[in-house]
Amino acid sequence: MKTSYACIILLFVVANSFAQTSNENTMSVMVNGTEYKTQPRQIKIGNYGYFTGNANKPDRMLRIWLGDFYGRSAVESGTYLIVNADNPDTKENIKKAQDLGKYKGIAAIRYVEEIKEPRMEYHMGESQNNDETLEVKNNGDGFIDITFSSKLTGTYWKEKTSATVFGGLGRIRDKMESKVITQATGFDSNIDPEGNGYKKQDKKDEIILTDGKMRLKNN
Repeated sequence: MKTSYACIILLFVVANSFAQTSNENTMSVMVNGTEYKTQPRQIKIGNYGYFTGNANKPDRMLRIWLGDFYGRSAVESGTYLIVNADNPDTKENIKKAQDLGKYKGIAAIRYVEEIKEPRMEYHMGESQNNDETLEVKNNGDGFIDITFSSKLTGTYWKEKTSATVFGGLGRIRDKMESKVITQATGFDSNIDPEGNGYKKQDKKDEIILTDGKMRLKNN
């Protein structure tokens, strides 16, 4: 137990050192009529990149992916066609956006919110092929402005009994460590339930995002 506690403290110290870097980014969006504000981050992994806004108490994540017609991350000014977040860069989605001739690329949105601690249950929303759009302004001042609204398909996820039983204290410790990283750095750490020991429930609904605004320093 002492070792686990020491690990968590060490993680907090290390993560907090990353958080000291200046973050002038801003984000606000109405989620089912309630404002969600945080400081988003831009993540790049090779040609892949996305924008993520995270918070805790409860843990929440809003992630936006922008791509051109060749599977690369995109930040060019213009209008992007919002597509299915679960399978965004299909030939069909790309062809539709290209054929219409008015889009710079495609976009996908995913929202995740913890509804039972510690990360036992989640409410997740994903954008669909609803002919919605997202606007990007890259004015050359070092910042990117993104405006968006979207109707997400909402699903509910619950931790599998097997994951809870066999994961034991180790799984709980991992959750707490991930929470520390998310809180201290603003980067999401293992928030997404899909493929992480959670089962999708039968219940479905909608998560409505309106008046979404992100302003981020272009990395």
